[in-house]
Amino acid sequence: MSGRWLPSQVSSSVRVVMTALKVGVTIGLGSLAAATAFAQQPQPAGNAQRGAEVASTCLGCHGIEGYRNAYPDYAVPRLSGQQAQYLAAALQEYKSDARQYPTMHLQAMSLSDQDIADAAAYLAGKPLAAPSSSASAPQVPQPAVVCTSCHGRDGIGVTPMYPSLAGQHASYIARAIQEYQTGYRKNPIMNGMVASLKPADITAIADYFSSLKPGLHTESRPFFRWTR
Repeated sequence: MSGRWLPSQVSSSVRVVMTALKVGVTIGLGSLAAATAFAQQPQPAGNAQRGAEVASTCLGCHGIEGYRNAYPDYAVPRLSGQQAQYLAAALQEYKSDARQYPTMHLQAMSLSDQDIADAAAYLAGKPLAAPSSSASAPQVPQPAVVCTSCHGRDGIGVTPMYPSLAGQHASYIARAIQEYQTGYRKNPIMNGMVASLKPADITAIADYFSSLKPGLHTESRPFFRWTR
């Protein structure tokens, strides 16, 4: 019997594989459908003035230029100039644990949909605008070419649901890509796009987008600045 499979064993194995494939496809399509459904639902209009109160605790980390997450070590992302709709979607993902980060999950859990819309409107401020001329734009490195179809050659998201990456901390961009690779962030598009990226590719992508101007910046927080 060694090295030989009976017809019944082969049939059973095929059934197991087909079942696993069906489950995987169902989960993937379900995640994509959920993301699409959220994007298509009417979202509450954000009130930036009220958002200043809702998001006051956010500035404890996001309002300090150069502030870093302790472990793993990476710079806390810049939010000012970001797409407000994207920030709202990101908070919803932290709330549902589609993005796994305990501190952000707990923060988002206490927020209503209106709170999230208001906080996003405040933190985004004035979204980035594309530069008037692209003559001096740096050459897009090969690993980042596919990224520009959604995040723009100038690092500005091509729709309000796609994040702008121009001027974002390189260490944060790299960390985000790694989290999509490991499944800490669950997004059927991003999980697939970054699956084959090597460390050198991730570095090239992060360095390119972080160098673009105009770029995201840290929301000002008077009388407090993190020094390196």
